[in-house]
Amino acid sequence: MSKRLILRLLSGFALCTSVAAHAAVTKPCRLPDFPQEVQCGQIQRPLDPAEPGGKKIDIHYVVIPSQDRNKLQDAVFLLAGGPGQSAINVASWANGLLARMNRRRDLVFVDQRGTGRSAPLECPALEKADEVLSPEQKVKLTDDCLRQLQALPYGDLQYFSTSIAVQDLEAVRQRQGYGRINLVGASYGTRAGLEYLRQFPQSVRRVVLDGVVPPDMRLASSDAQKALDALFRDCVKEAACNASYPDLAQRWKKLLASQPQKVSMPHPRLGTPLKFEMTRDGLLGLVHKTLYSPTSLSALPYALTQAEQGNYAPLITMSGATSLPGPGGIAYGMHFSVWCGEAFAQGGSLPANDDFEKLMAEMYTQTCKKWPRADIPAAFFTIPLSASPVLLFSGGLDPVTPTRHGEAVAKALGAKARHVQIENAGHGLLAQGCVRDVVHRFLNAKEEDEALKVDTKCVRQIPRALAWQAPVVAKTDKAADKAADKNADKAGPREKLKEEPKP
Repeated sequence: MSKRLILRLLSGFALCTSVAAHAAVTKPCRLPDFPQEVQCGQIQRPLDPAEPGGKKIDIHYVVIPSQDRNKLQDAVFLLAGGPGQSAINVASWANGLLARMNRRRDLVFVDQRGTGRSAPLECPALEKADEVLSPEQKVKLTDDCLRQLQALPYGDLQYFSTSIAVQDLEAVRQRQGYGRINLVGASYGTRAGLEYLRQFPQSVRRVVLDGVVPPDMRLASSDAQKALDALFRDCVKEAACNASYPDLAQRWKKLLASQPQKVSMPHPRLGTPLKFEMTRDGLLGLVHKTLYSPTSLSALPYALTQAEQGNYAPLITMSGATSLPGPGGIAYGMHFSVWCGEAFAQGGSLPANDDFEKLMAEMYTQTCKKWPRADIPAAFFTIPLSASPVLLFSGGLDPVTPTRHGEAVAKALGAKARHVQIENAGHGLLAQGCVRDVVHRFLNAKEEDEALKVDTKCVRQIPRALAWQAPVVAKTDKAADKAADKNADKAGPREKLKEEPKP
């Protein structure tokens, strides 16, 4: 038997063994927006890692298997944001971005404990509100949700932390029989990625961090005011924006000072009457939500000037305050369980340097007074040197994970970390321009040096969106129109026929 034939037989045997092992731990299933079957799996994990024989929860995950005969064992794991997003729910979106990687690698989506199908900690009254909630209403609904969550079989909320969750992730990797894996984390998923890298460095091949959330970050609003101020400055520089929305910064201050206001408008989604009181904090909260995306940011000058005239509909619609949660919706019970433990673990009060920080600090302080907090290890707040290549992305217009976070984390990770800044991008860059191609080349590179030298020049070409202008209806001369109508009425049938267009 020839050596080539032996190698082919061994290769085929290895492939069959891999497929058989894969089938043993997952089963075929269907997901929305996927035409093909995927593989669903679950693994039992202790609620409290210190009590392996105690109460258990099921961690659910989905695998989109590679069909290549030369399949590689370094699967790609997506780490969802929030905290509170379900990785399985955003699998369709992520598959579109990482489809090229799926040719030779499995894509894996693990619902972090507290999200999606993995012991979910949801607050439906908060997540599906049909009205613009006041701060008082939010506090009441949050308190109600806490009581409901604690009544669940897995209601010991102090065991829903990032440190414990990445141990679940490692258990899934082992269960699937993967070697070193690739991590792609977005927003809060970058914090999970950093913690996994800290706890399980031997399990990591490459890491991509999009919108970096350092472990010591306490509020997701520290740069919101900077993003808004940058918008005001850029509007002055842009002739069309300055002409349509002059003196925007001062008008914003006056709008804030004019609250509270009684608002009456059609519901953006239901079309029913919607009445509420717009407060100063409520206005800040709505604006904060529009700062994430350059697209919504470009329409913010229009929305603010409309609010100035008593029309809050554009701002409310843009913020999504009355929209139903989509695939990227947040499970607020998990969100508060993670954030209350980690934001307050180092003691002291939350920072409050501007209006946005004050709003967020008050909200979390109020909520976290009662919310059970996880025991966060001191090492969680450290970032050791990375033995694996890490590619970090930051947007220059990002109000929550600014470029300085990416710079600091890249420096801490050391020589194998590379930070890419995209000046005109906001929060979440994986879908921007050529970023997905850069990510593909980084993860697909055979050698580490090749990965770290990946060409990223194309990302600089992403332009900033211009300020949105309301359509202008052309004015007509009403007198001339009336005269034309009279002449047409006086005209005979033959003249009228000549004026009619030919079929």
